[in-house]
Amino acid sequence: MEFDGEFELEDVPPDQAWVVLSDPIAVRDALKGCQYITPMDDDFEWDSYEPVEDVETLPEADPEVVAGRAFKEGVTYAALMQVGVGSVKPKFETSVSIDERDGENFEMVATGSGSASGSSFSMESGMIIHPSEDGEGSRIEWWTDADVSGRIAQLGGRVINPVANKIVNNFFTAIESEMSDVEETESGVTDRIRGMF
Repeated sequence: MEFDGEFELEDVPPDQAWVVLSDPIAVRDALKGCQYITPMDDDFEWDSYEPVEDVETLPEADPEVVAGRAFKEGVTYAALMQVGVGSVKPKFETSVSIDERDGENFEMVATGSGSASGSSFSMESGMIIHPSEDGEGSRIEWWTDADVSGRIAQLGGRVINPVANKIVNNFFTAIESEMSDVEETESGVTDRIRGMF
């Protein structure tokens, strides 16, 4: 299944959008149903991992802390995500690898897979952040190519597509709110963080 689209962020320049979308905690907080996103290694155990609660994001967080936890190319992350599709609400144990991360052109590509109670998926996904036509904000172009199997796949595209679109729209709306909070703080915070990546 293929999903793609664009999302406009008014008054949020690409460099600022990139910094917030590079923070796993900000992404987790904006992604409804996501319990955590954390780097994983060979010893990672889904059942025993305890996510840290109440982690600060920008503008309250220390810029060095945000830069230190930013997504890194070549690193694999564990994400626990609950998605409701029709009457099915599985929790997906998902591993996501950051395959490409280009901070100059604001582009990121990731691959991943996940499974939960009789359903599984694999996907390749990417985004690129462009300046908006008016030069004041950002236009985020995103795409996902997913292979879904099991109980969720049996529901078909007519059920899955609206759910996927709702998740994406809710995510970008929440991210825009987070970015607006950063916009109102002292200038130069996102520039300083980008310099630390």
